[in-house]
Amino acid sequence: MTDRRIVRGRIAGYSPWEDEFGYSRAVAAGDHVHVAGTTAWVDGRIEHEGDPYQQTLAAFGVGLQALAAYGLTAADVYRTRMYITHVRDADEVGRAHSALFDDSRPAATMVVVEGLIDSRMMVEIELDAYRAGLSSSLEGKQP
Repeated sequence: MTDRRIVRGRIAGYSPWEDEFGYSRAVAAGDHVHVAGTTAWVDGRIEHEGDPYQQTLAAFGVGLQALAAYGLTAADVYRTRMYITHVRDADEVGRAHSALFDDSRPAATMVVVEGLIDSRMMVEIELDAYRAGLSSSLEGKQP
């Protein structure tokens, strides 16, 4: 029987809610990395208020930055989830998603929700990524 240890590495420090609500921005589990919901909250403020396309790019930027700490890129993303507060923004959010992922085309979900933690936020995204051998490179390290 093969020893299948799951190596977990956590990344934090992207928003004030991580400490307040007790979660990590990203968690590695084996060769997978799961990025928690990210928004256009950057450097202590919401970017691109009122612009769903730019907010989506900013939110994915935060998520991709978390993946970069593990050495992963957009090409390693196999699943995305987009939560939007208005159906009218679906085309702009989808256009931003396409701008980032048209080459790799991950499985994707877009859901309209009643609201996010701050009413100025128009979109929240989640990412799941995979790279074979990632867990071996993380053993004994925290990114």
